[in-house]
Amino acid sequence: MPIERQPYFSARHYENFFKEHDEVIEFCKTNRFESDSDEEEASLRARHMQSLALDKLLATYTAGEAIELLVPLLEDVIEKYEVVQRALEIYNELEHISPLAIDDWPDQYQEAVQVMGLCILLHRHDLLARFVKLLDQAGYAGDDTLYEDLLTKVLPGRHDIDQWYHDAYTPLVQAIYVETAEAASARLDEFCQGWYASFEHAPWHDTHLQGECGNFVGYWAIEAAAIAFLYNIDDSKIDHMFYPKDLIEYARNH
Repeated sequence: MPIERQPYFSARHYENFFKEHDEVIEFCKTNRFESDSDEEEASLRARHMQSLALDKLLATYTAGEAIELLVPLLEDVIEKYEVVQRALEIYNELEHISPLAIDDWPDQYQEAVQVMGLCILLHRHDLLARFVKLLDQAGYAGDDTLYEDLLTKVLPGRHDIDQWYHDAYTPLVQAIYVETAEAASARLDEFCQGWYASFEHAPWHDTHLQGECGNFVGYWAIEAAAIAFLYNIDDSKIDHMFYPKDLIEYARNH
């Protein structure tokens, strides 16, 4: 067992997660999700598999495994978002529907920028382009400052916009645009300090309280590290449990 990257995550947590993960995969091979149609069942199944794949990636990182092991897991996550999108199109009879409602739900927005951040920090711009396409074609392009600022340095033809969906991200947006390096670091720190509390209604919030057989896979403000990496923000004094220092170190060293 590697050394955990967060104190709430133990060797037993890791073992239990993968045991349950494998059991769920086997269960889903021969059982259907409760639904009113085949199309709805397919969409529910696709979402569950996508969530499970993302949890597997996060649990692997939280457990302290080598960063390189995250790359094939990220590939699987992106592929499963594409499956979700196709299943939702069929079920809703709506072309180009987004797999995440990032304008309405802060936790789904956080999930989106977290995945974008993983693509950036692992230097998989090909996966980033595939993921963002699912959101862009649903109408989210050019609508949110942070969304665009995560993309503009690595993908061509992005937008300059001065508005964003969720107030929780104001300090992180400001970190990009303040005039001094010290102010940028201060805004980054402010965002990290308020990050966990900002998502009190997210499904993952407080899952560490469920014990070693619960759903906790780690809490990570990966989007903050992605912004610090892209915009060369000094994060040397950032000392928050939720800030993925190993990931940004990997990005800077590769």
